[in-house]
Amino acid sequence: MKTLKYFKKQFAVKHFISYFVLIGVILVMAVLSATGALSRSAYSTLTKIGYSMILAVSLNLVVGFLGELSLGHAGFMCVGAYIGCFIFNLLEPVTGSGILTLIIAMLSGGVSAAIFGFIIGVPALRLRGDYLAICTLAFGEIVRNVFKNLPFFGGAKGLNTGLFDRTTLLFVTLVTVLVVLAIVQNLIRSKHGRAITAIRDNEIAARAMGVNVTYYKLLVFVLSAFAAGLSGVLYGKAVGIIRQDNFSYNYSIEILVMVVLGGIGSMNGSLIAATIITAVTVFLQNPPPAIRDALNLGDDTLAIVKTIAYAVILILIIMYNNAPVFAGLREKLSIKKLFAKFKKKDPGNISADEAKWDRITTKIEMDEVLRVDVKKREGELTDPDKPERGAK
Repeated sequence: MKTLKYFKKQFAVKHFISYFVLIGVILVMAVLSATGALSRSAYSTLTKIGYSMILAVSLNLVVGFLGELSLGHAGFMCVGAYIGCFIFNLLEPVTGSGILTLIIAMLSGGVSAAIFGFIIGVPALRLRGDYLAICTLAFGEIVRNVFKNLPFFGGAKGLNTGLFDRTTLLFVTLVTVLVVLAIVQNLIRSKHGRAITAIRDNEIAARAMGVNVTYYKLLVFVLSAFAAGLSGVLYGKAVGIIRQDNFSYNYSIEILVMVVLGGIGSMNGSLIAATIITAVTVFLQNPPPAIRDALNLGDDTLAIVKTIAYAVILILIIMYNNAPVFAGLREKLSIKKLFAKFKKKDPGNISADEAKWDRITTKIEMDEVLRVDVKKREGELTDPDKPERGAK
């Protein structure tokens, strides 16, 4: 019975909703791709949403579960993109431009980013709060400027990576999202995850209970950097040319916004926020021609409108998530409550319940008045083992 309860708790449906959704998306994309219903821009947008999900989930591991603020996530993505795609260019003449070459490049980019994460993590994780944020921010700026001035990485012109087959790249991206999500969620639900959240809640208490704080901080930092390196390779093969300007601190802040808007510590929220913010960004960068012509937007005006609209959308989302005025609306639109309505069980035939009060045998009638005095009544038998009071 205990084993059954354990499996019900560990393998509850709510823990696998995100997996079911992602698998459903992969199947839908396969059908749409087979029928030719997806355009080139749709492939590009969906791929961008995919690697944005990886970035949001991996950063949430640091910010939401470890409780540390990192602003250098774009720097790890930059390391993975340059090194992974550089290795892809070296292997392509030998192995060809196939999935195997892409997987090797992704692993190379992820490992290289993880190494950088370890190198910067050893001194940086001794810092806390704003100091750690400034240190990681400086790391991101240093990394992208170093790659900018290395000639074999393309210098200021950028590294030409070449476009990968868009259909294959999309499915590889979605499968990578699924794998990264599974690794992160299984880590959080394990005993190691409990140690990580204990560090977040109270580092001194966790250290006193024997938790190796340095080890777990480095583990989270390295794993997060590895996932960012994977997304960097996917980004490089999606855009064709890697330029260091795309990995500025603004992009790190955009990833952090995805984590905050989705809910710190919520993996499903990170996936949803990454989808919404990426879709909004793509829409504002390339609005439909009808809207552009109706508003008479030039390129300069479009850039200003994009910045203002993006800021306004973020403000509205933050107000909706936190303002007390919208508490009633949030409660009505709560996904948990919508699911709870479907989970209500039918009480069935209550009259046939074996636990009804009139079916339970009792020693006394319910309407009988109970005596509460302790005086011995006349003619009442006494316990022979207990002598009467006052008897010699």
